Amino acid sequence: MYLMYYLDDNGNRVYTLKKLGPDGKPTLSAHPARFSPEDKYSRERITVKKRFKLLLTQQPLPAY
Repeated sequence: MYLMYYLDDNGNRVYTLKKLGPDGKPTLSAHPARFSPEDKYSRERITVKKRFKLLLTQQPLPAY
């Protein structure tokens, strides 16, 4: 079994082992994606993110 979560009315994560939340929508995995230090395609992903200005360094600072 994998730990799953859904968002409640306030936007907080509620952790569960069920595959469906109380609203009938599928829950999301609470585990991070697998990471490999030998990632062959990281250069291409970074290039695409730079091209479409999706890198975190290219985002405007949040207003507090």
